Amino acid sequence: MEMEMQFLLTPENESFARVCAAAFAARLDPTMEEIADIKTALSEAISNAYLHAYGEKSGLLILRAGLCERTLIYEIEDRGIGIRSIEEAMQPFFTTSKNAARSGMGFTLMQAFMDEVEVISEPEKGTKVILRKVISH
Repeated sequence: MEMEMQFLLTPENESFARVCAAAFAARLDPTMEEIADIKTALSEAISNAYLHAYGEKSGLLILRAGLCERTLIYEIEDRGIGIRSIEEAMQPFFTTSKNAARSGMGFTLMQAFMDEVEVISEPEKGTKVILRKVISH
């Protein structure tokens, strides 16, 4: 990876991470739509970490960014509680949140906006979400 940042995961730092991801992507001259896709997917990944990994409390978040030809690669990693069943968590509308306002669409949205979404998780050790997007021109 070409860039790595570690920061305290708070709702306020979500926008900071999105801006950093967009700035990293700028070297490929993406369209506004591609930038919006990246920022939306990253926002979902970071929100998931905040809500589920740390139970809406602050914790460490690691954001990495890399490039392979025209493909942007982002890794969002937490050291939280992990995901018990990745397959179940990836299903639309699945949520472990007790908050009725949570729709369980985080991974579905990431998949809609990125070309590839990979999730690696180990209970009680944390989760890494890897997002890949090919920049078209």
